[in-house]
Amino acid sequence: MAAAKICGLTSPEAVSAAAMGRAAAVGFVIFPPSPRHLEPAGVARLVAGAPAELLTVAVLVDPDDALVAAAAATGVGALQLHGRESPERVATVRAMTGLAVWKGAGVATAADVEAAVAAYGGVADRLLLDARAPAGAPLPGGNGLAFDPAILAGAALPPGWVLSGGLRAETVASAVRGTGATMVDVSSGVEVAPGVKSLEMIAAFLEAANRA
Repeated sequence: MAAAKICGLTSPEAVSAAAMGRAAAVGFVIFPPSPRHLEPAGVARLVAGAPAELLTVAVLVDPDDALVAAAAATGVGALQLHGRESPERVATVRAMTGLAVWKGAGVATAADVEAAVAAYGGVADRLLLDARAPAGAPLPGGNGLAFDPAILAGAALPPGWVLSGGLRAETVASAVRGTGATMVDVSSGVEVAPGVKSLEMIAAFLEAANRA
């Protein structure tokens, strides 16, 4: 069984579907270029309606201090930094907010994995490994791309690391078996269009993750 985070949620119905499917966490994106973007006030409304046992995570991309403060004020339980934040910035955000901070890192090679672990493994509460975005892509994640799990072979991954990138209900079990991940993250893999979540796809993904 792998714990799962359903990311990029924008509606109470999607949050309820995640909770009903026994997701461990849900993510809300505060990044205007994303089709999943919510203003902090919208995030706060969804957080207020989420079950207490469901970890809520605000996803930010290279945020300034004002946005970090606004995201923390929504009531989320954790922040996820998914841009080019330095290890020092991760530590600063953690100290500023008192919240757990996840760090997303795009990877395509074993060297990328090694660099991400070296940089963030000791400062982030969770390291989330995602497929590296193509050059010129407007979004650093949520692109529906997967990386070759072979690049993880022999890597000294930190406890609680999260597997992301191109996962779907049909592939999550094999991805968990192939990588040893104990937590997975999905966004576009439970959508019928960019930013449009399917309640049925959320349920199917969580059922598959819970069986993995």
